[in-house]
Amino acid sequence: MQRIREITATRVRYGYRRVHELLKREGWEINHKRVYRLYRQAGLSLRLKRPRRHRMAATRRERVLAAGLDQVWSKDFVSDALFNGKRLRALTLVDEFSRECLAIHVDGSIVAADVVEVMTRLNETGRQPARIRVDNGPGFISRVLDCWAYKQGVTLDFSRPGKPTDNAFVESFNGKFRAECLNTHWFLSLDDARQKIETWRQNYNQVRPHSSLGWLTPEEFATSLCRTETSSETPPEFLLIAGPDMG
Repeated sequence: MQRIREITATRVRYGYRRVHELLKREGWEINHKRVYRLYRQAGLSLRLKRPRRHRMAATRRERVLAAGLDQVWSKDFVSDALFNGKRLRALTLVDEFSRECLAIHVDGSIVAADVVEVMTRLNETGRQPARIRVDNGPGFISRVLDCWAYKQGVTLDFSRPGKPTDNAFVESFNGKFRAECLNTHWFLSLDDARQKIETWRQNYNQVRPHSSLGWLTPEEFATSLCRTETSSETPPEFLLIAGPDMG
């Protein structure tokens, strides 16, 4: 198993049959069926469809779970409308470990350059992820975002087509965002929408307790984590997060 992981880590486009051939050349007595079983068990199956021309797209199906702050972020788009029916779009960005909503960018339309601008602003505050989960929407598969990710060393982890559960954390957040904010307000203008949504975002991070965080807010959770790392104490039980239940 370990050797299979080592081979696929350096040869990211090799399937199990090619891995099997390399193992045979190295003297391993193992048949292709066992290699296939171990290959699948390790979650190394190649994606059936990889975004074209993308250098920073994750190439294998293994879903990396966040084990600390800024390891994995998730982002997505949410659509709504102003009181007069004019279209409104929001880009939501969530840290999967702390459940913190890092930003909600609101505009009539949002293109890839706007996505990069939001990421750049966060980077200027000292926040940058190792990996970002996104779907295959036009705002995420653009060369502009891929170029930014390449320069920053950030992996873009694209969802598989028809698999919204690949981005479960932000999907869960978006459901709460719609139920607790979008469905409870009339937005009289874009500025009015930005103000009300930002107020809700701050409330979400600073006031709203989360069951998956031991009923702490995302900011309280992040603060307690920093204190734990500083004192080198054993993390409390609520740090052990296993799923996308966002409370």
